[in-house]
Order: sequence, then C-alpha cells, then structure tokens
Amino acid sequence: MVVLRLFAAAREAAGTGTDRIGGATVGEVLETAGRRYGDDFVAVLATSRVWVNGQPAAVEDAVVDGDEVAVLPPVSGGCS
Repeated sequence: MVVLRLFAAAREAAGTGTDRIGGATVGEVLETAGRRYGDDFVAVLATSRVWVNGQPAAVEDAVVDGDEVAVLPPVSGGCS
C-alpha cells in the first residue's frame, strides 16, 4: 500500500487529506482513488501534478509499499 496525500481541491473533493491505496503504478493508485472518491475528484486530477516521494511522477511510474503519492492541484489566488 502507498500513502496517498491530497492537497487543496483534491482534498476537498475526496473528503480526506490522506489514504492508503494499493497499486503497482501511479496510474493504478490514481484510478483506484478516482473510483473511491468519484467524478469531482477525477476532475481535479485532470489538472493536478503528481509527485512520488517528493519527485515529479508520471502515471506509468512504479510504486512500492510505503511510497508517498501526492496530488497537488493548481493553486489560484493572490493579490488583486
């Protein structure tokens, strides 16, 4: 199982900031999370960056037990 960490809009869409999910690749982990959390979460994934253990990752990258997969949606805001 990997640790899935969700930030900002991903956390809001999922209703949690962390979970444990099985999978052999980043893509498998995200597919399982999408089924678990639904369409709003899947929509957030479309614009998010994904990191594994603090490094940018692609869906085909392998993961092993204990890895941390982080979903980082774009952040907006700032001064007007």
